[in-house]
Amino acid sequence: MAELNTDGLDPKLLEVLVCPVSRGPLIYVPEASELISEKAGLAYPIRDGVPIMLVDEARELSPDEAIS
Repeated sequence: MAELNTDGLDPKLLEVLVCPVSRGPLIYVPEASELISEKAGLAYPIRDGVPIMLVDEARELSPDEAIS
């Protein structure tokens, strides 16, 4: 069984998840409990350790939130 981090998010899951809009990789931001798609400019929430990969639930990133 894979180890869980403090948010209960399985690291193996992060390896296979992609943005449903861009099909690009996601960046995990534990402080915000979000998965970021830089390509789509969206942040998907993580609730109770479960990534919510629905566009309707994602928030748009502001220009100053770009991850370098």
